[in-house]
Amino acid sequence: MRNGTTSACIFCDIIAKKAPGYRVGENEHAIAILDIQPYARGHCLVLPRRHVPWWHDLSAEETASLFELARRTAQKIMRAFRPEFVSLYARGRRIPHTHIFLVPTNQGEPFDRHFNALEGFQEGARNLATLQDPAELAEALRRLESE
Repeated sequence: MRNGTTSACIFCDIIAKKAPGYRVGENEHAIAILDIQPYARGHCLVLPRRHVPWWHDLSAEETASLFELARRTAQKIMRAFRPEFVSLYARGRRIPHTHIFLVPTNQGEPFDRHFNALEGFQEGARNLATLQDPAELAEALRRLESE
């Protein structure tokens, strides 16, 4: 269920074993599955067992459990598929149930090029120049410290 409604959540169904999922690991608060629409062979998702749309709303215990399972799963990916590294990111816009993407990545592959393009945007975009201004950074720090 999603946010107390009757809307189905495919990840909740996989966790409850009401829908198939290719489980590669689990712990008390999280499971890891193969992504059925992978960017690369061995691409996995790590999901909290509790339905929480945004990762920053997880409890400290759930967060630790989720990232520990992500670490262990990434180690499995490294041994099984021998990529140069495993990319980790969380977005969750299409399916509003927190999930971490673990993507086996090699330099120059499409997924690597995608993140290189984002880094190039971050490092070179003129419209971001004001965000790099020391006064703007000091204001951002002040706002974060007041929370």
